[in-house]
Amino acid sequence: MIKDPPLLTIKRGTAHPPAALVEAFRDVPTGYLTDAMGGRGCLHPSIRPLLPERSSLVGVAITCHCGPADNLAVFAALDEVLPGDVIVAGTDAFTATSVTGDLLLGMARNKEVAGFVTDGMVRDIPGIEGVGLPVYCAGVTPNSPVRNGPGTVGFPVVIGDVCVNTGDIIVGDRDGVVVVPQAMAEAVLARLPAIKAAERDLEDKVRAGLQVPDFIRAVLDSDRTVYVD
Repeated sequence: MIKDPPLLTIKRGTAHPPAALVEAFRDVPTGYLTDAMGGRGCLHPSIRPLLPERSSLVGVAITCHCGPADNLAVFAALDEVLPGDVIVAGTDAFTATSVTGDLLLGMARNKEVAGFVTDGMVRDIPGIEGVGLPVYCAGVTPNSPVRNGPGTVGFPVVIGDVCVNTGDIIVGDRDGVVVVPQAMAEAVLARLPAIKAAERDLEDKVRAGLQVPDFIRAVLDSDRTVYVD
């Protein structure tokens, strides 16, 4: 007989990246970050900002995993968050009930959380507008969850096809949410100047009338392209 799991399993002691390192990601477009990570790192496009006008998000992930129709782990995460954290709530993409509403998010705001990201659903849009936190989710339903567990806090979760660890850096804008692994953060920042310069160079050429970029022209003119009449 399999023993019932504890209602909550909470992992403590994960190191946070330095605040200055996290702040260096503020206002960096998510597209630049994915370019710096080999074109990957963004959560599945089903996870969108609930309020596009409030989509700017930078913070440190604190992860929690909730079972279907349950949000006990999110409440437990409130006791573990630090100011500037982003609660990342994995639900295994469960859509029949919400995982949070305005009151829970209001408590998160009172804990100085930077935002909330989930692959599940949320509710209470008017109240969430008043709370003022950036919220990314897969949709909205007024159906409510229970608080029965089991759930975890602080362990890796897979959300939107991406593994997220507590301590990773979360960056969101209107394009989506990118997860920067804590171990890669400094390397990603080091690659950004070259990416920004390349973007500016191509933007200038487009404004000047560029129609076909040189790298495509080189392929078109090479023996790697076959033309068929």
